[in-house]
Amino acid sequence: RRRQRYVEKDGKCNVQHGNVRETYRYLTDIFTTLVDLKWRFSLLVFILAYAVTWLFFGLIWWFIAYCRGDLEHLEDHAWTPCVNNLNGFVSAFLFSIETETTIGYGHRVITDQCPEGIVLLLLQAILGSMVNAFMVGCMFVKISQPNKRAETLVFSSHAVVSLRDDRLCLMFRVGDLRDSHIVEASIRAKLIKSKQTQEGEFIPLDQTDLSVGFETGDDRLFLVSPLIISHEIDERSPFWDVSRHQLEKDDFEIVVILEGMVEATGMTCQARSSYLADEVLWGHRFTPLLSLEEGFYEVDYGGFHHTVAVPTPACSARQLAAAAARRQAQLYWSIPSRLDQP
Repeated sequence: RRRQRYVEKDGKCNVQHGNVRETYRYLTDIFTTLVDLKWRFSLLVFILAYAVTWLFFGLIWWFIAYCRGDLEHLEDHAWTPCVNNLNGFVSAFLFSIETETTIGYGHRVITDQCPEGIVLLLLQAILGSMVNAFMVGCMFVKISQPNKRAETLVFSSHAVVSLRDDRLCLMFRVGDLRDSHIVEASIRAKLIKSKQTQEGEFIPLDQTDLSVGFETGDDRLFLVSPLIISHEIDERSPFWDVSRHQLEKDDFEIVVILEGMVEATGMTCQARSSYLADEVLWGHRFTPLLSLEEGFYEVDYGGFHHTVAVPTPACSARQLAAAAARRQAQLYWSIPSRLDQP
């Protein structure tokens, strides 16, 4: 049975929020709500915000002209209207657009004999500036979001388990396809697995941190070339008692998160990926990508996801450590016995 992913390979979280009763909270942070909308809805809101504002003030300009009787004295040159050359709703709508966008064609212009028009002009200028600042700000933030920068941050398609310095390690590879670097890049890994506590409480999708060098600072990356991130399976690791046979039957997901600042914009970028149990290859190692050319190092991304099989014990890390301890004890006791021989 194919396991349902918590985080997709492209980093999208496979979680949907249902039965949210306090929907008013979305309106209290309307700016973030508009930024989070899909592009088609953002463009629709952007167009409607301006169109409704222009129509609203155009209707008021027409209403003022209608109440003052300007529309009844269109051919009377002795009459001083509120807005010159305003002869209907269409011209009032065009005057509203000219006022809010400060185009100023010069054909329609407000006169000094209309105090209510002067007040409306001030209100539209202020409100129009607020609409411009809000909507242009939303579009600017949405365009400059670093989500697309994460598309050039790649993760290996599989994770591997093999020996490193006589210790079992869980490893995966990360790389950056751009020449501009991710500043202050850091990596995290979490094990997503359901568990049951000693009291009988069932915790679905429990999250456990996997150490990838937080204590030593190895989680802070200088991501100029592809790097292999290693999680040492020690007594603090949730894989301490997991052997190759148990790994093949286990059901879990490893979520990896790469964060950093985009060098060009200074905005925070986050890339995510995940590995299911059947995407963890026991007894494999990543192939090298870096080669020294004349005056520079070259990275061959064609083999980014390639792995090779290497000799690896099928036992768990606990059993491997116990076997190493027994060998060390035997060596310790054999040395004095040899010295006692004549």
